[in-house]
Formats: sequence, structure tokens, C-alpha cells
Amino acid sequence: MDVTPPVVLALDFGGTKTALTVADTQGTRLHDLTVETSAELGAEAGLKRAVDAARTLLADLEPVAVGVSTIGIPGTDGVALAPNIPGWEELALGRELALEFPESELRLATDVKAAARYEYDAGALKDCDPGLYVNLGTGLAVAIVAGGTVLTGRHGASGEIGYNLRTVADVGRGPGDRIPLEDVVSGKALSRAAQANGSTELAHHIGEFIDELAFHLVNLAIAVDPERIVVGGGMVRSWAVLHAPLRTALDAAVPYPPQLVPAAHPYDAPLLGALALAVEAARTGT
Repeated sequence: MDVTPPVVLALDFGGTKTALTVADTQGTRLHDLTVETSAELGAEAGLKRAVDAARTLLADLEPVAVGVSTIGIPGTDGVALAPNIPGWEELALGRELALEFPESELRLATDVKAAARYEYDAGALKDCDPGLYVNLGTGLAVAIVAGGTVLTGRHGASGEIGYNLRTVADVGRGPGDRIPLEDVVSGKALSRAAQANGSTELAHHIGEFIDELAFHLVNLAIAVDPERIVVGGGMVRSWAVLHAPLRTALDAAVPYPPQLVPAAHPYDAPLLGALALAVEAARTGT
């Protein structure tokens, strides 16, 4: 009698798409699928689309473990700091997925931190201490790896630089009274600028985008003194445009300028990080 080998499921919930993979318990990927998040339809619809896609990949199998990376900070009752998908902050993601996959060990992490963990274990941050992972995707965030550990912070919000102040005039102003960094330095921000201004003004906007990114990256490098900065996310497709001005800014201002390289897995490190969580859960069962 044939016995079907056990499998694990990994999901990466992003602002524009959800990526999924089914793998064996050693982490070898067997089936992949990507579905649109369709944020305008809300959190419940996005979760249902992902679960339906997972069922398609799994066929009749039940995963022994499910690893999840998500925008925002997953908690018991919701996902904090995740405004890009309406309702995501109120969605009890862990509980919902536990109901969908009741026989599975479940692990959740913030996408950028999951990506940084994977890049440290098997990518461009390997053996760096400290290292800095910068995600330039739909949103903007970083993760700091020190002593082999991805720093989470007191509330899991370490590295959420999308909330950074942009000028001294922002001091003392709440989020609703100022423009946070992510609203001008992110893939989402560039898309809005392209739609609003057209190609004639986009080049100027990209220049300002890179300048502001460089300003914050320099300050981060001075604060952390990393050995290497690794950049991942969809905007790495424009690495030829980004690299030279960022390199110049770091060399000009940082006392000990770090290396600056694209991620080894620039587009799927969060998914690979989620897969690593699932594999670990399948092995330990705890």
C-alpha cells in the first residue's frame, strides 16, 4: 500500500499578491502558485482566495505544518500595522488559519523578518553580524540581524521605518497629521506618482525617492554599523538605478560604509522564510 509522504504549506501575504508553495518536510518545493491579493476587496476575501489556492495546491493532502509570512505584525487578535489591506489589522489570521488547517502546526511571522532570517541562513546576509535587510516592495521596512537573531523589538515592530519622520517639522505630530516615510518611499508611492504625474515628471519623482531613501539608509547604517546591507523586494528589479546613488550616499556619510548588495532571493525571501518556519515546525512538532 502506497503511503503519501507528508507535506508542508507556506504562504506569504503581501500588499499586492499572496505567494504559496507546497513542499516536502525537507523544504523541497513541489508546487507553487501566486494569486492577487485584491486589497480593495478586503481582508476576508483575500484570505479566502489564499486558502482556496492552497487547497488547489494541496489537492486532498493535509499539511503537517503551515508557515505564514505577512505584512504587518501577526498577533492573537489581528495583524498590527497592516493598513495596505482593509480589514487586515482586525483579522485574527492565526485563528482563522488554525480553523482551516486544524491538524497542522502553525507558525506566523512578519514578512520582512522572515525574509531576513532566510537571507541570514541561506542568502546574502549569511554570517553577517550585524546585518541589515531592507525591503523595497509595496511597502517599506527593514530587519536587523545581530548575533544570528532577527531583532523583533518590544512589540514586534522593530524596523518599521515606514513610520519614520521625514523632517523636523514632523516632530510632535501624529500619523494623521504628517506624511509617513512609506507614503513617499515605496512601490506603492511610485505607482501613485506614475498614475498622477505621467512619465514626464516620473523621473524627477524617482530622483527624490532615491534621495529620501538614501537619507534614511545612511542614518540606519550609522546607528547599526552593519557589515552588509541587503536589499530585497520588487523594486530590486531597478537595482541598476538604485545602487549607484545609494552607494555614493553611504560612502560619503557613514564612518564605516557597509557592503551594499541585492538579496540572494530578492522576490521570494518572505515565502522562503515562511517555508523554513513550516519545515522547522514539522520537524519539532512544537
